[in-house]
Order: sequence, then structure tokens, then C-alpha cells
Amino acid sequence: FSVEFVKVCHSIPDAASLSITTPVGVLFFTGDFKIDYTPIDNNRMDFGRIASIGNKGVLALFADSTNVERQGYTLSEKSVGKTFINLFDDAPARIIVATFASNVHRIQQVISAAEHFNKKVALSGRSMINTVNVACELGYIKVNEKTIIDINDINRYRPNEIVLLTTGSQGEPMSAMTRMANGTHRKVHLDPTDTVILSATPIPGNDNQVSSVINKLMEMGVKVIYSSLADVHVSGHACQEELKLMHSLVRPKFFVPLHGEMRHLKCHANLALDLGMKEKDIVIADNGNTIEFTRKSINLVDTKFASNILVDGLGVGDVGNVVLRDRRHLSEDGLIVVVITLDARNKEVIAGPDIISRGFVYVKENNDLMEDCKSVVQKVLDECYTKNIYDWSTLKHNIRETLKKFLYQEIKRNPMILPVIMEV
Repeated sequence: FSVEFVKVCHSIPDAASLSITTPVGVLFFTGDFKIDYTPIDNNRMDFGRIASIGNKGVLALFADSTNVERQGYTLSEKSVGKTFINLFDDAPARIIVATFASNVHRIQQVISAAEHFNKKVALSGRSMINTVNVACELGYIKVNEKTIIDINDINRYRPNEIVLLTTGSQGEPMSAMTRMANGTHRKVHLDPTDTVILSATPIPGNDNQVSSVINKLMEMGVKVIYSSLADVHVSGHACQEELKLMHSLVRPKFFVPLHGEMRHLKCHANLALDLGMKEKDIVIADNGNTIEFTRKSINLVDTKFASNILVDGLGVGDVGNVVLRDRRHLSEDGLIVVVITLDARNKEVIAGPDIISRGFVYVKENNDLMEDCKSVVQKVLDECYTKNIYDWSTLKHNIRETLKKFLYQEIKRNPMILPVIMEV
């Protein structure tokens, strides 16, 4: 698109900000892409249109780097469809397919394979349901009227008549696939006759989560098919030869690699150098970096603070590091509340100290420990009064620190300690 803004900061996923001071040219963003000569919908990439944009002059190319380390070309999506047909034919009973809800072509192939064997398709996972509904309304997914059924109706059919499309191919803790593997899904309970197909490869960082789901499924006796065992997934990202073609069609003046870890960005920069670009015309940016363009140069000029924005209930961005630290502390070590009631006139203890435990120990089974805690707190109060210390902040501090040391010495635990002092 042509840049027609003055002094605009534009956010780029996984990369940087652009600082445009004058309209200097066209910026070309590829997004996630691959070149598929036999796409599912027969809607091939318009190379002529891309080349015409390149002929007019592109200031900078921002391109996907996820698969830059892989040589050759990415396989066509149609190759997965043949695998689904074979797997569906061999499956003895119910089939569960986990894939990305955003991969409409993959969903289409699962539905097509199900219809080939006269099976019904049920959807699990909010994003999967939303995607399929919208894609069907817009005509991106072709499906017979009676193929898709409600997940509540799956028990009305024989197991060999059901295909379940679900989210959770990356082992996300709260996803439908993970809940099935844990036996906590409210509507789907797996048994050894089921076949689970994980139609995705683990995103870097998710390997352990995915392995955990596979192991749990196998412990249940379920047959699990994943990318190491069959061709149930092809990437949606361009490999080296496709990236070279994109660079050759666009012919940018400057280049900024996007979407990937540092090793991917570096590798993509080297690929651009091999294609004839100059090192000074390539910028590898990090989150928060500001890139400044002129007609003759590209430079990193500044760094803006860039981090996650946390949403909690109705609050957006109001949960900071201190709150997160406290929540982590509470989740790992529990809470002890020390309640003391004082006489407002002479500061004598009227009631307490009382000890309340939440997530720390079970009080009924640890009465001796609770009594010892009360004694420790009482001793702290006596020492403070002997030294004429009556202000609440000092009392709370002394109670907290002394009780903390005592508990660690006794049971090697470090709960959050919250003293509460009241005057009546």
C-alpha cells in the first residue's frame, strides 16, 4: 500500500514501528504466505499483480521468515487431503482431528474426507465453531447441509459415523483437545477405539505441551497420528525458493524480515544478500524498534517500550508486575492471615492472635503448627510493647518477618503473610 501519512507510528507484528515523515513510497507486507500451485479453492496467487507493484517501485518489503531455513518449496495443501482419505478409511471408529481453527483449507479437507465416507462432522472449541460458521456463510467452506451436527448429538450416531473437528493442536492448556486428553471435556470422552489426528506441527516453544497431550492420549489407549508418523500437515509458510520468487517479483529497495526468531530473521537477511541486496539496505528489527525511512536510506532510530497488555475482567493493562508477582506467590505458597484485635485506649490485645490459612496447610491436621504460630505472634507483640512500639506498620512488619523465619525453619515453606490489626 502507498504510505500517505505524516509522522505516523505503525505497529508491525513481531518487529518494530515505522516512522514515516513524508510520503516516500510503497511498503509491501507479505503476511504469512506460501506459493501453492494447486490450492484447495483453485484461487492461485496473482503473480502478475505482485510483479506490477514491483515494476512501479517498492520502497520496502516486509516478509515472512518462518520457513526460511528450509530449502525448496512448501508442499501443496492438497497432499494432506490424500492422507486424510487413507486414515479415515483405516479408522475403526470415531475420528478426532485437531488443527488450527484459522486453517480454512485444512478444515475443508477434513469435511470433504468425512463426506467421502458419509460421516457426520461435529465441532469442538469456540474458535473452531466461529471460524467454520463464518467460512460457510461466506462460501469459503463447501459442505453439505446435513454433514455438520451439534456436538451434543454425537451419541445419537454410531462411533464410525463421527468425525470431531477440534482446536488444541498446540497443546494449549484449556483447549478442547487437551481437555479430552485429561478426561475433563464435558461432552467428549475418549476410548481406545478412537483415532486422534494432530494435523499440525508444534510451534517452537510448544513441543513439551504437544508431547504431553500425545503421551496422555496413548496412556488412554487411543491411536494417535501426528506429523512424525504420517503426512497430516504441511506448512503454511514459504520455503527458500518461494521467498526468492517473492523478492524477485517485488524487487524492493529496502528489506525488513518479519515473523520468526532471530535465527530466522538473520537467515532471511542472508538470503536477500544472496539475491543482490546491499547490507545497508536490510534492517533486522526487534520488538519496539523504530525504523525511519527516507527515499535513500533505512535506519533504526529509536526504541519504544513494547510488551504484553494484560486483560483481566474489565481492566485492560492495569495488572502490573507487582500484582502478577503476588498472584504467583499465592498460587505457589498460599496465604496466612494473622488477625489481632486491640483495645483502642491501652493497646492491649482483646482477641487473637487468630491464624487463618488459605492454600498453605490444612488447619485441622496442623493444630500444633497453628498454635506455635500464635505463640510466635504473641511473643512479637510482647516484645514490641516492652519497647513501647505501638504503631501498626512496625507491628505488622515484625509479625511478618518473625513468622516468616519461623515457618521456613519449621517446614521450609514461604507463604504470603498478611497481618490484620483492628482497634475497638
